[in-house]
Amino acid sequence: MASHPLPPYPQAAATAQRARWEELALHAAEANAFYAPDMLAAAIDHLATDSHVRLIEARDEELLIGLLPITVRSRHGRLPIGCVANWIHDHCFLGAPIIRRGHEAAAWRRFLVQLDDAPWAPGFLHLEALDAAGANAAAIEAVCVEQRRGWREIHRYDRAMLRSELTADAYWDSQVRAKKRKELRRLQKRLADLGVVESRLLSNREDLARWCSEFLALEASGWKGREGTALGCKPADAAFFRAACAAGFDAGRLHMLRLDLNGEAIAMLVNFRHGAGAFSFKIAIDEAYGRFSPGVLIEIANLRAVQDDPAIEWMDSCAAPDHPMIDSLWAERRTIVQYRIALRGRGATQFQRAAAFAIANGVESAARLLKGQG
Repeated sequence: MASHPLPPYPQAAATAQRARWEELALHAAEANAFYAPDMLAAAIDHLATDSHVRLIEARDEELLIGLLPITVRSRHGRLPIGCVANWIHDHCFLGAPIIRRGHEAAAWRRFLVQLDDAPWAPGFLHLEALDAAGANAAAIEAVCVEQRRGWREIHRYDRAMLRSELTADAYWDSQVRAKKRKELRRLQKRLADLGVVESRLLSNREDLARWCSEFLALEASGWKGREGTALGCKPADAAFFRAACAAGFDAGRLHMLRLDLNGEAIAMLVNFRHGAGAFSFKIAIDEAYGRFSPGVLIEIANLRAVQDDPAIEWMDSCAAPDHPMIDSLWAERRTIVQYRIALRGRGATQFQRAAAFAIANGVESAARLLKGQG
């Protein structure tokens, strides 16, 4: 087992570690493109400015069986209680650690032992953005029951996902209302009246830098740019995006799609693959063509690209719950949960951790009672 604070992190050690991550990711029990080597390395290089970000490795002798990026927080929601949490940066939409298939429970035993023994780990472990039906959730529950360790689910919601063996046409016809399909065909025809409409999937490495620049510009031209949340608004975010896309392309994980009108992008979509799954990362549209619903039109192209690719079994929308656009197009749902897990220790550390866990649970229970949730 090992814990690596970031930064600083020597380049030679980082290179060796990323090679171990890659091998682990190839045998992951649960896919998570955001913690796969390409995206995690890009995030560490450009977004891990907080010295409290650490990488917890779980090993079975010399075999790496788990990787958990964590950070230390001074607050837990509105409570002034410190805790440790899986590292969820602004552009990370699933927090499932990479654990080796067949070693799920063993990896979580080692994660928890290491956190129990860590003098820098306050309070409890807060885990966000986990799949309720995933390998991590199952292993966490099993290990906590086995160890009689306190744990609690504190939040859950559903978000859209695409998982179907139907062809794109059959899925579209069965899941989208006839009236909506008719309206979209009308919009496609009206858009085609303006010129040549073409959807393209990035396939040439030489086009990558230009596509990234065009995506950043397209996203910044819309409401995200006006609100300051577009990737291009912060140099570190833009650098992370370019690095993640480059590493993802080289690893065969990048799935980047665009919808062009007369050779100019009016919508772009960036997805990342891991194992048999894929994750919808970012979408950008030209708001000047908003009357043609370019976001929906590129999602239609994306549906065809995903359903026509035998290597992709499912795609997580990574969208907010009750998203008005993607919820109307994709029928399947993924339940996302948060957990609070008790940490152990000795002496004053054990008392502080037990008190923090009890206080957080008590405040949450009281709040639910006040809201009439029982």
